[in-house]
Amino acid sequence: MYPQQVTGPTRVIGLISGTSVDGIDAALVEVSGSDLDLKIELLAGETYPYAAELREKILAVGAGAAIAMAELAELDDAIASAFAQAAQNIQIGHKPATLIGSHGQTVYHRPPQGGSQKSNSLGYSLQLGRGALIAHLTGITTVSNFRLADINIGGHGAPLVPRVDAFLLSDSVQGRCIQNIGGIGNVAYIPPRGGDWLSKIRGWDTGPGNSLLDLAVQHLTDGAKSYDENGNWAATGIPCNSLVEQWLKQDYFHLHPPKSTGRELFGVAYLHECLKDAEPYQLNPPDLLATLTELTVATIAHSYQTFLPQMPQQVLLCGGGSRNLYLKQRLQLLLPSIPVLTTDEVGLNADFKEAIAFAVLAYWRQMGLPGNLPAATGAPCEVLLGEIHPEVAS
Repeated sequence: MYPQQVTGPTRVIGLISGTSVDGIDAALVEVSGSDLDLKIELLAGETYPYAAELREKILAVGAGAAIAMAELAELDDAIASAFAQAAQNIQIGHKPATLIGSHGQTVYHRPPQGGSQKSNSLGYSLQLGRGALIAHLTGITTVSNFRLADINIGGHGAPLVPRVDAFLLSDSVQGRCIQNIGGIGNVAYIPPRGGDWLSKIRGWDTGPGNSLLDLAVQHLTDGAKSYDENGNWAATGIPCNSLVEQWLKQDYFHLHPPKSTGRELFGVAYLHECLKDAEPYQLNPPDLLATLTELTVATIAHSYQTFLPQMPQQVLLCGGGSRNLYLKQRLQLLLPSIPVLTTDEVGLNADFKEAIAFAVLAYWRQMGLPGNLPAATGAPCEVLLGEIHPEVAS
């Protein structure tokens, strides 16, 4: 039954919950074309927050809490049920979708030991919210477990979005960095179209995005607040450059791409190390948040300056961090000659770009087209991404 050629526009739902575990981003899109002629229209986009108890369980497991297998199975099903509900809700008022692409909820990510497919150990990545249950509950064919195929041949299984970025956000004249700022930051460098441009695309995880900022806000407010809206609190502080320089010595920032990371490195334990490092400076809360924001933007700028073949002509932000006006301002100061914009400004919704990407990846999987980009994931070749779970006949 698969792969199959898709005729005409296809309505696809993309679903993802990122490392911040804020909720499920759902995008209903109409997709047509294949790669160079790929076209998408966003019909609806919405974020559906997790129930508080479910979010707490996800965060606990992601932070390394012990869990029995029976509880893990229950958590897997609870996440799948939440994703299925999001898929059903996003279709209200629209013609139904025929395909779902669900990234699921990452609770553990371990890159290949040694950093590439040449190492003796494959990477490991676990996304909960099984696609089979989503297909069962929605009656819609669902593609899930996108990272596995890339990991199985020695890649990182991340970042998976650069190939989609290449066909949706490339430009004939300007080189662009598409910088997603979720819990973790990741970049796709897209050179100008022409010649062998596809072979020159690069991508990797730059380091912390919102993860440390959100954890710090929760710590500073005893859980009363989960994030700093627009970076307003941080904007009243002053970054401590000495601390940023100290934190930039962390090994990950100097590891050559391809590379990937997650809350396993930049999570609660890392924040507590940062808080300990900050004690001698006696920073007040706004200064601490400003300093952690400076770390995020400094890792992005350092990453470009160190690992890109050349600097881009534009930086396009997406993800939740693209709405942090203070963060965007600080990044612009570190990249003074490069316009720092959002993908909204070139026609692609910045809030739901990642969900849109997984809709496209599902669409490509159904067409039998590869979804990974070896230069970004470190895999030795292109592969089909995702496991297909057909709709269950009633």
